[in-house]
Amino acid sequence: MIIEARNIEKRFGGYKALSGLSFSVAQGNVYALIGANGAGKTTTIKMMMNIMTPTRGDLTLMGAPSRKLTSHHLSQIGYVSESQVLPGQMAVGAYLDYLRPFYSNWDEALEKTMLRRFKLPMERKIRALSQGMRIKVALVAALAFKPKLLVLDEPFSGLDPLVRDDLIESVLSHAEDLTIFISSHELNEIQGFVSNVGFLNQGRLLFENSIEVLNARVRKIRVTLQSTARPPDTWPGAWIDPGTSGNVLSFVHTAFAEDRLASEIAAVFGGVKFVQAEPMDLRSIFTTFARVQQMNGG
Repeated sequence: MIIEARNIEKRFGGYKALSGLSFSVAQGNVYALIGANGAGKTTTIKMMMNIMTPTRGDLTLMGAPSRKLTSHHLSQIGYVSESQVLPGQMAVGAYLDYLRPFYSNWDEALEKTMLRRFKLPMERKIRALSQGMRIKVALVAALAFKPKLLVLDEPFSGLDPLVRDDLIESVLSHAEDLTIFISSHELNEIQGFVSNVGFLNQGRLLFENSIEVLNARVRKIRVTLQSTARPPDTWPGAWIDPGTSGNVLSFVHTAFAEDRLASEIAAVFGGVKFVQAEPMDLRSIFTTFARVQQMNGG
């Protein structure tokens, strides 16, 4: 695994920012840690980069404990953040000239390709650039030395959709065997390019899975029954956020299988007239799970 977190807890005095956080990121994956602002995403990344240390638990990057990352490990990690501070007094070209000697595997051909694509003004000072342009400079600097891991902390927040899409396409076109870890609260903007996702809410990981599995197994179900629905004493474990109104039943199914859905519902409620199963986007999935956690006192 490129990244592995096991039962991470982070406290700031009496405040518990993260609790029981466990996840893993395999080589070549594009893993998104998503959640609302304040959920603990940036704290997680700061611990990964050894800017902060966990209060409890183990966190490893490329097999090394995050607390013991060496310059060798850090030279294999690219980092881009929404709030990243770049040397504003330097011109774009001068900044890249400054960075280049620090990386033995800096790919000048890749650097030039990205500069052409992004149309970056080499003589302009970084402080005179728009937010989108500054993110482009940071991406060139983070990708040109061909890291094994690229960490993106809310990189597309507030950007024009066309700029955002261009940045995403550029990152993916140069990814090769790159592993990408991205944090975001803009769920739908990342849905099309991530392979795995973890849902973080109030410092706890609600769940994690591959996008492929989520797309296949999570559905919004609406059912018309033959008679008035009487809620069972115990709902099936895979049904969350259930509700009934007259003979109409609705719930989110987390283990959807089309061939057995009608019989599964009939086993609980009897006769079924009509069943509708709708796919859900990441935002809808996250808000449903977060609401259920809140209702359960989590």
